Amino acid sequence: MRGSRSKIIMAAIILAAAAVSCDRSIHYSENYTLEGGNWSMFDPARYSCAINDTVRTYNMELSLRTSTAYPYRNIYLFMMTTFPSGSVMTDTIHAMVTDEKGRWLGKGTGDVRELTIPYKSNVYFPEHGEYHFRVAHGMRDTILKGVYDMGIKISLREGSRK
Repeated sequence: MRGSRSKIIMAAIILAAAAVSCDRSIHYSENYTLEGGNWSMFDPARYSCAINDTVRTYNMELSLRTSTAYPYRNIYLFMMTTFPSGSVMTDTIHAMVTDEKGRWLGKGTGDVRELTIPYKSNVYFPEHGEYHFRVAHGMRDTILKGVYDMGIKISLREGSRK
């Protein structure tokens, strides 16, 4: 049983990577895998991305891959962005994982579900250089069970090409 779950997760990651590689509008995409499906609030998902064009606009979204054993209907996330200058901005994101009847939102098969969470659209990055993003969960449990990985995708907004 455990081996088949690992195979499903691996297949989902490979399919996601293949889909991402075909889309030229994607500037950055990365998944942070959580060991054993447990996410400590003290272990944020970390990403680094170079932005060298401050004229184009981007869309940002997060992806949350969970088990159907995830114990809540929602999730709170803290997104901390560190600019190349060192200044930090923190946002709180609230996303529903299931509807009011307990039906899982997003896509998936078996016990794995992937939810896309829109974060920001039509955003400018005001500074050239390396941006660092950290995403931590803001739930009451110190260790959040049933979370396989947390992803981020930054893509050029349609029509923002020069």
